[in-house]
Amino acid sequence: MKPKICHFLGGQGMGWTGGIKATLKSLEMSWLAEKFEFITAPLSAADSVISQQQPDVMIVHAASSWRGLMPLWKLHRRGKLIINEHHYCAGFEAFNVPSATRFHTMLKLAYGMGDRIVTVSQAQRHWMLKNKLTTAAKISVIPFSRSIYPFFNTPAKPRLSHQPLVLGAYGRFSLQKGFDVLIHAVKQLSPDQVELQIGGGGNDESKLKQLAAGCPHIKFVGRIDDVPGFLSQCDAVVIPSRWEPWGNVCLEARAAGKPIIASAVDGLSEQIQDFGLLIPPDNSVALAKAIQQLIDLPAVELERQGQQGKASAINSWQNYLTNWERLLEEMI
Repeated sequence: MKPKICHFLGGQGMGWTGGIKATLKSLEMSWLAEKFEFITAPLSAADSVISQQQPDVMIVHAASSWRGLMPLWKLHRRGKLIINEHHYCAGFEAFNVPSATRFHTMLKLAYGMGDRIVTVSQAQRHWMLKNKLTTAAKISVIPFSRSIYPFFNTPAKPRLSHQPLVLGAYGRFSLQKGFDVLIHAVKQLSPDQVELQIGGGGNDESKLKQLAAGCPHIKFVGRIDDVPGFLSQCDAVVIPSRWEPWGNVCLEARAAGKPIIASAVDGLSEQIQDFGLLIPPDNSVALAKAIQQLIDLPAVELERQGQQGKASAINSWQNYLTNWERLLEEMI
C-alpha cells in the first residue's frame, strides 16, 4: 500500500479557493501520486479523518493562532506532523502585528509541535531564524509552485510603440495585495502611455473602483478563469503586494514570459532576478516611476526580460515535486 499523506486546510477560506488548493490538486495529478496517496480535508475534520485514514504524515496548511494551538497539539500526539507556513512572513508582521513578542510566542509554541516546518521561500526561513521561532534543523525550504505548463504556451504580445503599455494585475482585492497603491501610481501617468487591467474580486472591490473612478485607463475585468489568456493580452505584470510569503502571481507571470514590477518584499524579492523591477512596498511614487521605466523601454528589451523570466520558471514545478518527495520519504 502507498503511504498516506493527509493535507489539512484551514476551513473554507483562502486555502480552499486560492493557490493552496490549486497546488494540492496539481499534486494529486502528478507523478508523486504513484508513490503516495494524498488526502485533503479541513482541519476541523481532522479527528475523524485520522481515525478513518490513519495517515503516515500530516501536513497542516492553516494559519497558526492561539486558538489553533490545541488542534495542533492533538495532531502532534497522533503522528508525524509537518507545518507548511504559507501565511506569515516579515512583511505580514510589519503591517499587521501590534505586539511582536506575543505573536512570536504563539508561533514558537505552534512550530514547536511540528516535526518539520516547511517555508515557501528563503526569505521566510530567514525571518523565522532571525526571530528564533524555530531551529534551522527543523526547517525545509520548498519554494511554492503549482503545475504551470499552460503558462509556458502564452503567446507573445509584441508591443507597438504608438500604443499604451498594457499592465496586468490580478488577485484578491485586499489590503495585502496593494491594488490601491497601484491605482494611485497609474493615476500619475497619462492614459496615452499606459492602460491598467485589474482582474479579481474581494472585500475591497467597491473601494478600489471608487478610487479609480474617472480614470479611463484603469479597467476592472472581473474574475479571471483563464489566467494564461488574460496574461496574453498584457505587456507586463505588476504585483504591488504589501507582503507576500511567496507570490504565485509572480511565478505565473514569469512562466508566461511577462516583464514584472513587484514589491521588494518576502518571497517576491527572490523571484525577481535580472528580468524585472523591484520597488518599495506601499509607495505609489516609486511604483509610478518603475512603470514609466517600462514604458520607456524598447520592445526588444521587454521581450528579453520576459524570456529571462520564463527561463527562471521552467523547473519550478518539478523542483517542488522533487523536494516534497525527498521530505516525505525522509519523514516516513
